[in-house]
Amino acid sequence: MGYITAILGSLALALAAIGIGWMLAATLVLRRFFAHPAPVSAATTGVTILKPLHGAEPRFLDTLASFLAQSHTGPVQLLCGVQRADDPAIRAIDALRRRHPQATIDLIIDSTRHGSSGKISNLANLKPHIRHPVVMLSDSDIAVGRDYIAQVLAALDQPDVGIVTCAYHGRGDAGFWSRLGAAGIDWQFLLGLIFGVANRLATPCMGSTIAMRRDTLERIGGFARFADVLADDYAIGAAVRGLGLSVVVPPLLVTHAFDERSARALWRHELRWGVTVRDLGLAPYLGLIVTFPLPIALLAALWWPGAGMTLASFALAVRLFAAISVERVAGARAAPLWVLPIRDTFGFAVYCASFFVRSVDWRGATLRIGPNGHIAAAPETLP
Repeated sequence: MGYITAILGSLALALAAIGIGWMLAATLVLRRFFAHPAPVSAATTGVTILKPLHGAEPRFLDTLASFLAQSHTGPVQLLCGVQRADDPAIRAIDALRRRHPQATIDLIIDSTRHGSSGKISNLANLKPHIRHPVVMLSDSDIAVGRDYIAQVLAALDQPDVGIVTCAYHGRGDAGFWSRLGAAGIDWQFLLGLIFGVANRLATPCMGSTIAMRRDTLERIGGFARFADVLADDYAIGAAVRGLGLSVVVPPLLVTHAFDERSARALWRHELRWGVTVRDLGLAPYLGLIVTFPLPIALLAALWWPGAGMTLASFALAVRLFAAISVERVAGARAAPLWVLPIRDTFGFAVYCASFFVRSVDWRGATLRIGPNGHIAAAPETLP
């Protein structure tokens, strides 16, 4: 038994050391990736922005309004969809229309189901109402800057580009737990995402932004074909790559708003994310263990106290460097730096738990995960 525990301790030390090196490299890659802003397009192409909605978050109205306060001079249609006539999001849309009376804001109320995913059902119901040649899908909790549309169009205009998707940083809108969730995006997810993209190790397609031409959407068969897939965003990107087109990530950050008010809500949210990524590829997901050098070093200290605590000190220093670097890139701090050890421990616990989960929560509905990431659920009304 002593021999086995010694091996475990040594393995933890090795993983922590590798993780420290990876974290430093990922931080440097992130700083280089965002060193120059994304180009801006002067094109006046018409754009339809799809917003599948369900309920209203704390800063929901301002988040939606950010898509209308744009430097882009072409026509913009904000096409919003809900599945119930009593959805609280409808009041926010009414308020948005009063705030922006000149804007084209269309609301579709349609309860038609196309599969287990309420979000994809919502998008499928919106598709017949698209007016313009460029379609930008963006989740309801995403806020953007003034040049967002122009920057996305510039990326989409490049040769052989089928989809533009955007990296994002976090913003907590509902107290401590929402800020802890935002910190997980900034201090963990964003680093791994940009490292993978910059080194061509990852091919993400994210709900923060999925911008494509309308004819590309038609060529992949619309949205309904993805209604029973947990990682629907990724599947849309894979379908477009199957056409011989690329999915690109420009050096442009959008903002993901968190509204989790409790540890339980944040746990369920992050566990769903973890399971989604796990089912995209188990081997790469196993490799994510090196992104947790601090908790692994602390575990190593149980067997090798001196070496473990030394590595933990280095890990903390590198993690602080990473957090400060992301803050400079994003122009905002997701959470106070003193919560970093709490954030890393919480994230590591979610990562470990995700290997044992076969169902996830999506806004109150339980989705059962089947083979190849397909989902099944009782009827529900989700965005």
